[in-house]
Amino acid sequence: MRGDTTLGPFEPSPAALGEVERLADACTRGGMPTHAVTDARPAQWRKVVFNAATNPVGALTGLTHGRVCERPDLRALVSALVDEGKAVATAQGITLDADPEELIDHAARPDVAYDHKASMLQDVEARRQTEIDYLNGGIGRVGRELDVPTPLNDALTALVKALEDSWI
Repeated sequence: MRGDTTLGPFEPSPAALGEVERLADACTRGGMPTHAVTDARPAQWRKVVFNAATNPVGALTGLTHGRVCERPDLRALVSALVDEGKAVATAQGITLDADPEELIDHAARPDVAYDHKASMLQDVEARRQTEIDYLNGGIGRVGRELDVPTPLNDALTALVKALEDSWI
């Protein structure tokens, strides 16, 4: 679950699969395990859903990944955010390449990433602009385009944006 990189063509101007495979092979030979796929969107959306479900919760609470996941109330929120993200992906015809719920639980293990501070929490602590517009904001934007409700992603986007505004 850790360390592998996925490369693949995606719209609007996809690379030829052969080019992607050659790049993946070069990365692997260089010490970065990489595999080529015919469509990057399932991996891309899996990562977006994972990060949109966990990063803002950690950023707003100040908790590490593991501490977020050990609280039943916050873990339920994370699951609901995953559900919204998966619904938006599905509405686009994208089937995720892995279950974000399983990856979230795996990462919460003490030997994996229990004490990990999400990049968004690190940004909040440093009073830098976060990636909220690209994660939860992006899920909300695509959801609106496809008539898929994303109230939790929209709420977390507003909360993190307000937090960012507090230090401007």
